[in-house]
Amino acid sequence: MINKPLVLTYFYLLIYILLSSGVILYNKWVLSPRYFNFPFPITLTMIHMAFSGLVAFFLIRVFKVVAPVKMTFEIYATCVIPISAFFASSLWFGNTAYLHISVAFIQMLKALMPVATFFMGVMCGTDKPRCDVFLNMVLVSIGVVISSYGEIHFNIVGTVYQVTGIVAEALRLVLTQVLLQKKGLTLNPITSLYYIAPCSFVFLFVPWCLLEKPGMAVSQIQFNFWIFFSNALCALALNLSTFLVIGRTGAVTIRVAGVLKDWILIALSTVIFPESTITGLNIIGYAIALCGVVMYNYIKVKDGRASQLPSDSIPDRITKDWKFEKKSSDIFNPNSSSDTNGGSGGNFDASELNDEESPLLSSRLSHIGRSQLSNHTA
Repeated sequence: MINKPLVLTYFYLLIYILLSSGVILYNKWVLSPRYFNFPFPITLTMIHMAFSGLVAFFLIRVFKVVAPVKMTFEIYATCVIPISAFFASSLWFGNTAYLHISVAFIQMLKALMPVATFFMGVMCGTDKPRCDVFLNMVLVSIGVVISSYGEIHFNIVGTVYQVTGIVAEALRLVLTQVLLQKKGLTLNPITSLYYIAPCSFVFLFVPWCLLEKPGMAVSQIQFNFWIFFSNALCALALNLSTFLVIGRTGAVTIRVAGVLKDWILIALSTVIFPESTITGLNIIGYAIALCGVVMYNYIKVKDGRASQLPSDSIPDRITKDWKFEKKSSDIFNPNSSSDTNGGSGGNFDASELNDEESPLLSSRLSHIGRSQLSNHTA
């Protein structure tokens, strides 16, 4: 007999992997001088933010699909604004890296995401220094260095942009945990876009005026509406698929899916963009880094399971997980509450399912639940 919930879960995972890979490859194709030749990453990011914010506005204010949260000026100023600033920065630097380095090498550099998140968490007090985790971070860093050394088309500018974007993303994720959860604020995917996308657009407007507007004024590039509309639509669809995956899967499944997505993306990029050459040293270095990431994931999953209350029997845990999945899959019900339950089938780390194209991750930790505050170092 077919297990329909399980089939649906893996279908969501497949959609997430396809959309995540597709958005990254699409952005590379749009920005690359070799293909569509639209070398304005800030403009492309602003289009994404404007489209996402506009869709969220209509869903909340016009069609009333979901109700807006109680957002005070104090919460907006101290939480939404700084998180949006780092989110805009991570998108800006991450998309700019596509102009200089290949998608495959960018994915290899993204192995540094757990390293950046761990150290930012320690600095902000949301994580504790641990010897085993630190050794994993060293292993990941060594692998990335080897992979960078083996990169044929190594570009220091693109590498700096990508690493800076990773640091900004790590700060955003840590700030989400520190600020939003401290205020007890929970955001579903639509309200997340409603509040964060417009603010990110404003932050990007200043560097756009200084860096890209003068070049666009003299550029001969023509604006293709359907290209940019479909690109923004894919980014919006990625946001929703990310939420569905988080709501229906456990920590182990999500981590495996993230690793699988990276390998698929690296392979696809070498096919779609022939100039993206992968060397043996690239593969060796990335494999070493991946070993560190897998070991880190194992530690986080083990700690997450250990933090569960021993009094919970297996049937009780299954019942709780089923209730949460049912709630999470009904995201378009205006009467549903996103803070009723405190778990999602496993404890999640800030760097899981990390994708710089997805604004929903800015509210992901707060959505998972306030119970994570008690064991955020797990």
